Amino acid sequence: MTTTRSIAELMESSGVAFGTSGARGTVAAMSNALCRAYTAGFLHYLSEQGELPPSGGEVALAGDLRSSTPRIANAVAAEIIALGHHPIDCGEIPTPALTLYAMQRGIPSIMITGSHIPETMNGIKFNKPSGEILKADEAGIRRQRVVLREECDPPLALPRTRDAERNYLQRYLDFYPSDLLRGRRIGVYQNSSVARILLVEVLSALGATVIPLGYSCDFLSVDTEALRPEQLDAARQWVADYQLDSLVSTDGDGDRPLLSDEQGNWLRGDLVGILCARHLGCRVVATPVSSNSAVERSGWFDQVRRTRIGSPYVIEAMQQALDEGQRYVAGYEANGGFLLADSVARAGRTLAPLPTRDALLPILALLAETVTAPISRLSASLPARYTYSDRLVEFPVAQSQHYLATLRDGSLAQRQQQFHTLFGQTLGKVVAFDYTDGVRITLDNERILHLRPSGNAPELRCYSEAESAEQAAQLNRAGMEKMAGWLTDAAR
Repeated sequence: MTTTRSIAELMESSGVAFGTSGARGTVAAMSNALCRAYTAGFLHYLSEQGELPPSGGEVALAGDLRSSTPRIANAVAAEIIALGHHPIDCGEIPTPALTLYAMQRGIPSIMITGSHIPETMNGIKFNKPSGEILKADEAGIRRQRVVLREECDPPLALPRTRDAERNYLQRYLDFYPSDLLRGRRIGVYQNSSVARILLVEVLSALGATVIPLGYSCDFLSVDTEALRPEQLDAARQWVADYQLDSLVSTDGDGDRPLLSDEQGNWLRGDLVGILCARHLGCRVVATPVSSNSAVERSGWFDQVRRTRIGSPYVIEAMQQALDEGQRYVAGYEANGGFLLADSVARAGRTLAPLPTRDALLPILALLAETVTAPISRLSASLPARYTYSDRLVEFPVAQSQHYLATLRDGSLAQRQQQFHTLFGQTLGKVVAFDYTDGVRITLDNERILHLRPSGNAPELRCYSEAESAEQAAQLNRAGMEKMAGWLTDAAR
């Protein structure tokens, strides 16, 4: 008997649902049947929209280095073939490399990755021929009805192409001169990033002396917005031991950058985004509400457009700017991922748009600036605003929504009182609430506390901003301590 279900029903029953970037869930929940169903829903939607022929279309496919990725990729490929299309195996490459390759060919692509989240989870990221799916596309995929195929196919023997990886590498070798980083000593924290070999290749090709460090055979979760203490300590130690000008890295799927100064201090991703946009000569910048307010305070850009958190919202804001006739448009997220919506030129060389989150461009942009100043001096050129972020894991989304709802209801005075009930009187008086995404609270001392449930994991994130790094961290710790108490109260 054939069973058909809508994608919306499957997302509800499995817990594998769309977050801020693709469909994600536990590896246990991401069965072969479910992954095939989601693939079918995506391809049916593209055919419905006229972006994929009923049969005979090509679909590019790649994945990260998680142990569950090959199985999921095999299920996805099996469904592509079952529907009469042709999967192109691009191997284990960064998400932006896959997206670039598919956009150049005018075909859709599917990336198997959980990005920065733990290895017990994974995800599927869908791209149309024009780039990332947006929120309207997600709604279209959800309503598709698909056949559930319970059979488990044996591993497929697909031919693999390296064209996607080579094209991505060449994109930057064509834009920057081959001696760009001559004389620089750059460390690459390889961990389990799918970009770990490519980073060494591109930096070496641009003249740097490259020292690979921290290679891991096991998958390591690297969250560029919430680095662990050992990752902070290792960076400082490596920079000192190897006399590095900088240490660079990415998250698991190579779309979120990490970059340190010459003392081994990791730069916050939103500061990297500001400096990258200035390096490229961008005039209009789109960035989520969680990003550092130094972007407005710098005065470097004609427009700053604030969005909800997630690359689809940044892409929509960038496209709106282009539709209005704006030029030199880009975007970035607080995690450092940089999106280029418009062509830019430097020294007679042109860099084509890549409107998806990318880690390599911001890394190269800041390293290029070290010709005239060390990274610490670049960082010091920004207004003195500092951000810090952390998260509570295994925090049920329903509980997050319950507590944050209490900061939305009633008059301003009532919401101010509720904030003090939840957080006490020591953080400062609330002067404004922003509900663009989660709850962003501005205090009378100009410090900011921003609370938001994760879009793809049972986590409650806490972002803070203040006039010094120490005060931003202190504010974050105070907020996290109170939030942790909510779990205790709920358990009673």
